Amino acid sequence: MNLNITGHHVEVSPAIREYVTNKLDRVIRHFDNVTSVGVILSVEKLKQKAEVTLHVRGKDIYVESDDVDLYAAIDSMVDKLDRQVMKYKQKAFDHNHDALKHQSTEL
Repeated sequence: MNLNITGHHVEVSPAIREYVTNKLDRVIRHFDNVTSVGVILSVEKLKQKAEVTLHVRGKDIYVESDDVDLYAAIDSMVDKLDRQVMKYKQKAFDHNHDALKHQSTEL
């Protein structure tokens, strides 16, 4: 998996990089089909923004979150991403399960 963390108007310190990496590991542990992850951290006046694009086979999952604190924005982004990944995983499982179920009824 390829992880790219960039900052717009904010320096990505080793502490921030480690925090984002640890949070994303929790999400990626659920789902092993992740090919690459792009994270953009930005500051706009009083708003801290965190965005992530997760590339999986057949789909890109994009999530963004903003808050007055960058760490809170990252936490919120990871929670949203976790929900999206679980939803995608469930949809893929249901699709494969329905295909197998349909094949067994045809025989």
